Amino acid sequence: MAHSGPEETQAGSSEADQDVALTAALAGIAEAAPEDGLSLGAFSDALGERVFGALLFALAIPVCMPFLYGVPQVVALPMMAIAVQMAAGRTHPWMPKSFRDRPLDKASLVRIARWSKKWFGWLEALARPRLTLLSGPTAERVVGAIFVLFCTSILIPLPTTNTAPGIGIAIASIGLITRDGLLVLAGLILGIFWISLLIIGFTFFGAAFIDLLKEFILGLFGARG
Repeated sequence: MAHSGPEETQAGSSEADQDVALTAALAGIAEAAPEDGLSLGAFSDALGERVFGALLFALAIPVCMPFLYGVPQVVALPMMAIAVQMAAGRTHPWMPKSFRDRPLDKASLVRIARWSKKWFGWLEALARPRLTLLSGPTAERVVGAIFVLFCTSILIPLPTTNTAPGIGIAIASIGLITRDGLLVLAGLILGIFWISLLIIGFTFFGAAFIDLLKEFILGLFGARG
């Protein structure tokens, strides 16, 4: 017993490290990618045998970037397809050839890696198993259904509709990977709050509300004027 315990602990730690080190994995994929980039299928294959949360986290990173144009449109539909499968209770994600063949250029892969480390690396380091009921198999199906709603918002071609839901998916995905139910809950609350805000604001104020939010986000990122 005394001998097997440390071995089990070491094995569990190694497995956890492999799952948690997503930002490092993304950096390695970007560095090793050829100059013409990778297809979405090759990118997802490079992530290895990881759970739904890992792939959704990786695809959500470009969606979080308010000034990275084109890539969110490339990954939004595959994200929705993966979220639907997650909601349906599949154990492994699958993408049709039309999605797998979509290109991701090397510059975009580098930006994805840098943003994931800059904005979510610290969150990975702080994540730990807690409120595990919110990251179990049943909860994953509910989370997948909510992710479909987030992806629908991302697909709407209006300013401010993609960044917050993308961040919500990324945070909740880290929570799923690390069994941190608190992060799952935080990501879902963020995305639901933002979508509700957009619906209410647009209903009462129309396009002027979208313009106001756009200016606010531009100001946050120092891009105003």
